Amino acid sequence: MPSTSLGRRAFLGGSIAALLATRAAAQTAPASAGPVDRALIDDLVAANRILADQGVVDGYGHVSLRHPADPQRYLMSRSIAPELVTAGDVMEYDLDSTAVDARGRTSYLERFIHGEIYRVRPDVKAVVHNHSPSVIPFGVSTAPLRPLYHMSAFLGGGVPVFDIKVAAGQPTDMLVRTPALGRALAQTLGDRPVALMRGHGAVVVGDSLPRVVFRSVYTEVNARLQAQAMALGGPVTYLDDEEARRADASVGGTVPRPWELWKKKALPR
Repeated sequence: MPSTSLGRRAFLGGSIAALLATRAAAQTAPASAGPVDRALIDDLVAANRILADQGVVDGYGHVSLRHPADPQRYLMSRSIAPELVTAGDVMEYDLDSTAVDARGRTSYLERFIHGEIYRVRPDVKAVVHNHSPSVIPFGVSTAPLRPLYHMSAFLGGGVPVFDIKVAAGQPTDMLVRTPALGRALAQTLGDRPVALMRGHGAVVVGDSLPRVVFRSVYTEVNARLQAQAMALGGPVTYLDDEEARRADASVGGTVPRPWELWKKKALPR
């Protein structure tokens, strides 16, 4: 009997502790900005699937959307491969990248990329972090990524490179796993649409999900084409600043066209 009584007390004690921990977490969690239209959630799911289908992300990478009702909140999937994301995986975060209602779901380690960019870039409504393979060489070499294709004219004006070792002042595991590193990356990005991350990948921003997906896809395409052009030998003719400005203004208005095509290809029939 004594052992049964002790076991019961231990069980009750553990249950009470768990309840208190749950209540404490609920009290410290940020408040929700409210429900989001299901069509937007579906678009966020589609963005994940498209980026996987287009070879921009694989088992890693993430895309987020600023909350339409509150600029101090954003939406992003729980930690899962982008191609597997469903509406039920989408979570809400504040700009400290704290989940509003985690319910035991894990978060991406590098979620601070998103929160810190949203904090300093009010024009940004969507963010992609990827390990797009063709861009990696341009983040570790002296060859700058430059637009040579009119579909990637948004790269005009330069693509900065974030070096996490310089930002941290010491070697790291290459992951943006703290708010301070997220702020450093946001500072490197500045007002640009794309920044490369040395030995890691890239971050891409836009004023909508379709545009940030468009930019992510064509950053990868441009990097691949640029490497091919450089391999041919001799000088490469890139878009000059005026060509890039004009092409971006022209092509930018057609983003819904590939977005609808990519959605049809990436989502289940």
